[in-house]
Amino acid sequence: MQSRMHQARIHLPERQRGAFIITTALLLLFLLGFMGIALDFGRMFVVRGELQTALDACALSAAAELDGSITAKDRAIASGIAAGNANAVNLQSADWSGQGQIVDTDVSFRDASYAVTADPLLARYAQCSHTHSNIGLWLLQALNAFSNSAIVPATGTVATSAVATRTPAQTSCPLPVAFKPAAGATAPDYGLTVGQWVKLINGTPSGGNVGWANLDGSNSASETVNELNGYCGTEIGDTLGTPGVQSAVTDVWNERFGIYKNSGDPAVQRPDYTGYSYTQENWGIDPVRGEPFNAHKGSPGVGADPSAQNFVTKRAAFASCGNTSTQVNDCENITGLKLNSFKKLAPPGNTSGGHKQYGYDRRVVLIPVIDEGNRAVGFMCMLMLQPLEQPMGDTNLEYLGNASSLGSPCTTSGLAGGTLGPLVPVLVR
Repeated sequence: MQSRMHQARIHLPERQRGAFIITTALLLLFLLGFMGIALDFGRMFVVRGELQTALDACALSAAAELDGSITAKDRAIASGIAAGNANAVNLQSADWSGQGQIVDTDVSFRDASYAVTADPLLARYAQCSHTHSNIGLWLLQALNAFSNSAIVPATGTVATSAVATRTPAQTSCPLPVAFKPAAGATAPDYGLTVGQWVKLINGTPSGGNVGWANLDGSNSASETVNELNGYCGTEIGDTLGTPGVQSAVTDVWNERFGIYKNSGDPAVQRPDYTGYSYTQENWGIDPVRGEPFNAHKGSPGVGADPSAQNFVTKRAAFASCGNTSTQVNDCENITGLKLNSFKKLAPPGNTSGGHKQYGYDRRVVLIPVIDEGNRAVGFMCMLMLQPLEQPMGDTNLEYLGNASSLGSPCTTSGLAGGTLGPLVPVLVR
């Protein structure tokens, strides 16, 4: 009897030690699970936030192009993809860890009643949706080592979307130039007709012409260059400045046409969807009016290049300045412009690095109308027709109508159309 009791006393501590080891292992496993949930699900939360930012940019950029034209859908898809994929996703990975970025099928559209539509004339809302897969769950995977089967998946997936439309803003984002009407000219067209070519003179605005004008009211020539890269906040009643003009303006202006110096990069200094340029030499003259035809949507006139087409058509084709190759002299030969100091063009079409990949709405622009006191009294919608020559001289713009008229082709980077202000993209969900 005593021998058996002695044996029990001997083995009891060993059993307790074994139970303690098991309890500790289970507790560590339990804690590992909580750490895995905190870290790996935290990572998925971060990735979802990055993806949401990318899709917000996609939707906003796509909505900016929904101007009711036949090319709106193609432009919106291209712009949305370019803006969305410029963001880093999956812990700031530039290529999204190789798991696929936004593609054409991720961008869809809805009409004014919020019904799905593929008609570019009816599209009013742009929606960008994307699913990002194969997000590594590093710590949770360790739990699988304690089981013959996978307790948790090796990777996770997040999905989200964004929807944007255009609504009137109270301020605008015009070019640092201004139109001063001729004596007696009044709103809404201030003496101009839609399709008329208007000279941008190499100086301050004068009656019936456009001239350089700083939007912040200063007289600094360097500020003009900065404002060409984007300036928002101009309102009716603001007083504009009268700067001297420097040659650096030429560089920034021509980037909108996809024309760059050697150091220029379309991914940074983004061009319009097309760089195709219009002069009297390649577009021709209307023999009835004695003026160039409407380049935005009209037909070329007498003496025009037989291959010349309107701006809407060239945009749909993502055409380069000369519409032939990546050589600057192609543009010079076709337009008669002198661009000797420039070295390269953004490639046209689907070529990597070209107008389709990085294109944005950069040539249909908003321009303030000023009175004799240089105060903004209205806004015009105009088309930038030509690059600036070097040495710098005058150039031409085409009047597309009052920026607040319902038919205005302007969208956001100057693009007006609302009675309260230019139409700008906003997120709605």
